Amino acid sequence: MGCVSSKKSKRPPGYVDPNILAKETTFSVNEVEALYELYKKISYSIFKDGLIHKEEFQLALFRNSNKKNLFADRIFDLFDLKRNGVIDFEEFVRSLSIFHPDTPMAEKIAFAFRLYDLRGTGSIEREELKEMVLAILNESELLLSDDAVEQIVDQVFASKNPALLKNMTLPYLKDITMAFPSFVLNSGASDEEL
Repeated sequence: MGCVSSKKSKRPPGYVDPNILAKETTFSVNEVEALYELYKKISYSIFKDGLIHKEEFQLALFRNSNKKNLFADRIFDLFDLKRNGVIDFEEFVRSLSIFHPDTPMAEKIAFAFRLYDLRGTGSIEREELKEMVLAILNESELLLSDDAVEQIVDQVFASKNPALLKNMTLPYLKDITMAFPSFVLNSGASDEEL
């Protein structure tokens, strides 16, 4: 008798059945399967081990694995849910679900807050916001004067409550976002609809 060969291909570390991920995220089974195809391309682009390393993440975003970008580093760190320096398939799907149109606004706001809270202190300090603004401008190849950047940061922190001039907290960001949804994320709803 001969060996029975399995037609199932070897799954990468962190692989979870698309049906399970579809039940536990805002993605459909078809969307999870499409994400798996994308995941395979990214995770085998440099290291070929079925895990997304920071260099592969950078390559997928910028077509350059050596380009440093604070914004991309922060997103990678937030996607690396297990804090082990790589993103497996389950982390990839669960993390990308934050960008799905059906994900609740409160989850999107919390993600945006964690993105800007560079030091993980539970508040966004003026310097953290300035670092992120500069990183986004740099990535967009937009040049603004130091005064213009300071004005942007000042506008964000402008408030009738002097305590908020120093640090922005998650509840404060939620208040701003509910008043002006396009401030944090493009929610698909206009400010007038809320």
